[in-house]
Amino acid sequence: MMPSILKSLMKPAAYPVPTRTVELLQTHVSWLFLTETHVFKIKKPVNFGFLDFSTVDRRRFYCNEELRLNRRLCPDVYEAVVELRESDAGVAFHGAGPVIDYAVMMKRLPADNMLDRMLENGEVTMEDMKNVAAVISRFHSEALTSQYISSFGSLEKILYNWRENFEQLIPFKATTLPAVDHEAIQSWVMTFAETNLNLFSRRVEQGYIRECDGDIHLENICLVDGRVYIFDCIEFSDRFRFCDTAADIAFLLMDLDFHNRSDLSDVVIGSYLEASGDPELTKLIDFYKIYRAVVRGKVESFLLNDSGIITEAHDMAKRRAIRYFRLARGYIERLRLPPTLFITCGTMGCGKSTLAKQLAFELGMKAFSSDFIRKKISGVPPETAVHEEYGQGLYEESVSERTYGELERLAECELAAGNSVIVDASFRNAMERSIFVRLAARSNAAFIILMVSCDHDEQRKRLSGRIAGAPSVSDGRMELLELQKADFDYPSEIEGNIIPVTSNSASWRLTSMIYQELNRL
Repeated sequence: MMPSILKSLMKPAAYPVPTRTVELLQTHVSWLFLTETHVFKIKKPVNFGFLDFSTVDRRRFYCNEELRLNRRLCPDVYEAVVELRESDAGVAFHGAGPVIDYAVMMKRLPADNMLDRMLENGEVTMEDMKNVAAVISRFHSEALTSQYISSFGSLEKILYNWRENFEQLIPFKATTLPAVDHEAIQSWVMTFAETNLNLFSRRVEQGYIRECDGDIHLENICLVDGRVYIFDCIEFSDRFRFCDTAADIAFLLMDLDFHNRSDLSDVVIGSYLEASGDPELTKLIDFYKIYRAVVRGKVESFLLNDSGIITEAHDMAKRRAIRYFRLARGYIERLRLPPTLFITCGTMGCGKSTLAKQLAFELGMKAFSSDFIRKKISGVPPETAVHEEYGQGLYEESVSERTYGELERLAECELAAGNSVIVDASFRNAMERSIFVRLAARSNAAFIILMVSCDHDEQRKRLSGRIAGAPSVSDGRMELLELQKADFDYPSEIEGNIIPVTSNSASWRLTSMIYQELNRL
């Protein structure tokens, strides 16, 4: 859009509703102009192959489709398609000048009630998510289906979408999706499809391919006075909207996992299963959660090629894309991984905690930190800096024994539930490690030691940075590093499977290496 048009649309007088302010937001496909009471959404003249808004006629058609389709779940929010016209003062959504474009006009829902915002603020309850699941289940039961719609459930068309994703992601192998992960995801998808031909056929035969929403995630859900609003569905493509109901609900489940709320994801899937009575949903849900994570990673990656966004938004898009792709890879590894007890091992500042946090996110498991537990059992706030001498005070032997004992108890609870778990600690000697070797054995769990190291200069840089940086739960300091190294008893192969990790590069790249090593063990 020309700068002069954008400038005109930032003027309150350009709108058919009274407003004192106008705010501009944008995605990879739309400009959204927010007045005090309404949102005016203009489609960008882009063509991504799967989406084509390149002409005015196409944009008008898809504005009307957006209005029609979103009224299924938000009948009182989507009000009209309005014309953008030229005027002496620039452009406006009123007047009698020539029409240059179109926009969807909708009521502005309260930002603080968007589910992503509520989740961030800790305001989402299990009852909220049960209500959301009930609305989606009812929507699916009433959604249109036909022979034509059902044809989109064929494995041929499902794999067409997958292949398109993989093709479009090739340019991002150097930025957001490394080649090794691109290949791993593609290989798993094709293998799953080949071994589940009958399952996909049954979904078609049983009527689970319907005209769905196609874009149900946290940012598209708003809770107002007990009512669930689900908006901004897929309007631009039949093949993305006509899909398995499992693919539709999987988007929300994946997004909850993405936001570290797998507990709420479990509530949604449980409530949805109870309401829908879909007996084979769980057989497909991981396949479609991986698909949704890959698509979101792709969409965020596309923003890297958008010269119209600011550097900060560009960097955020890259981080989000990487996180979505890591989640997709993690889903695959979860399916392969037996219950496993991971422990980190390494000196302060080598990157243990960063790696543990990343691996826990990808594999959907809990990570228990010795730094956090040590302070908790001692009654010290987690991010309070404690500058003790080496092995003294909070770090004396008796406190360490209590710390590792509590870590053992927490890890045992997870293993007893059939879950994998990671314990993030230095594990500086064989005695500390032996406690967890025995725990894995009596829990019938695999045992993996992640031996984390780092370039010496980089390690010193990290420890020095903690002094000037944000508060940290870790009390590691540069002056203690050499003392800890001298006291460190490195693990041997008789203790268990050891995966060496050099943490000089980004943790999300390191987890790819860990998966490769795990598959060799």
